[in-house]
Amino acid sequence: MALIIFTLRLAIGILLFPMFLLNLLGLWNRICKKWFPYFLRRFTVMYNEQMGGKKRELFSNLPEFAGPSGKLSLLEVGCGTGANFKFYPAGCRVTCIDPNPNFEKFLIKSVAENRHLQFERFVVAAGENMQQVADGSMDVVVCTLVLCSVQNPEQILQEVCRVLRPGGAFYFLEHVAAESSTWNYFWQQVLDPAWYLLFDGCNLTRQSWKALERARFSKLELQHLQAPLPVELARRHTFVVIPTACGSDLSPCKMETGKERKMSSDNQWSADGEESPLS
Repeated sequence: MALIIFTLRLAIGILLFPMFLLNLLGLWNRICKKWFPYFLRRFTVMYNEQMGGKKRELFSNLPEFAGPSGKLSLLEVGCGTGANFKFYPAGCRVTCIDPNPNFEKFLIKSVAENRHLQFERFVVAAGENMQQVADGSMDVVVCTLVLCSVQNPEQILQEVCRVLRPGGAFYFLEHVAAESSTWNYFWQQVLDPAWYLLFDGCNLTRQSWKALERARFSKLELQHLQAPLPVELARRHTFVVIPTACGSDLSPCKMETGKERKMSSDNQWSADGEESPLS
């Protein structure tokens, strides 16, 4: 099987040789950063049509995490074109972070279309290093279709815990690798190198739920679903069922391994036991 995957990857590499050559010369990333926001603007329209119901479910209880002032301070990591804005509650104070500065003009348009929000600022930075955001300053952090393309998911989750106030919540919705025994996973392996370059670092075979399970959250419940998308390779998603809370007032929030987990009868992953103090 490995030989077949290698052979097919080689054939795709020959077909897409100009792209791989530009990448080798260090030019492709610059090109991709410019065209990707235009692609994402069109893709998110389709995605929200197909996944709007799931997003409304996901964000339905955001107001419950508002701070003492009654206003919700929300940080969106990997904000893209602002596709989630319309799902946020009125009066929500939104700060956006994305490493691609070319998204800014699309964000401005999304802000104009969503006057119910209070837009704070757009920070050009990678999620692994959000030093411009103060410790414990956010009620909620949102991350959708982002963990697939970051360099270090564990570092991002540490940063999420750092910027969340005690009892704050992390909302996520991610496409993930298909089951390893399926044809979908076979083709994900074949197409992964080309997909990575075409779609700005997106990994088809990333098992993002594993990083989430290792993170130091006081409560975590995941659900896998098959999204109703036309792209078969990206249909399998992981999303939060009950928002995860980073319940410690210590930072950074360390990663944890070896914690027992169980699968409940409704096919949701949850962590056993209460949160223990950070060591």
